Amino acid sequence: MAHAAFDTLKFVDTLEEAGIPELQARAMSVAVRKAYESSDVATKQDIADLRKDTKQDIDDLRRDMKQEIANVRYEIDDVRHEIHDLRKDIDAKHESLRKEIKEASLRQIIWLGSVVFLLINTGPLLPKLLHLS
Repeated sequence: MAHAAFDTLKFVDTLEEAGIPELQARAMSVAVRKAYESSDVATKQDIADLRKDTKQDIDDLRRDMKQEIANVRYEIDDVRHEIHDLRKDIDAKHESLRKEIKEASLRQIIWLGSVVFLLINTGPLLPKLLHLS
């Protein structure tokens, strides 16, 4: 962090005006300057820079999040279309199976009807054919 300027000459003059001897005022000035320089105090400019950087980070994050949200929405739309297409395929296969079952049932009914017809019409002939009479 940058430090605000510390005017040692002005500090010494102020101390001397208050009646402190020059050597003592200079020593105090050096000690205060060293303490000030070693302290970790933010300046107004440091805070302003931090605010600017933070605002930029937040703006970047907002932009990135908007893009990510747009991407997710696009992917959701793709999934919706895929689900719609799958439903169409399932409906078509379901209808095809229904037709096949109906056709198979009809074939079984025709076959069963034919067997019943043959049994009714050939029933009296069976003993003769088998030489049972």
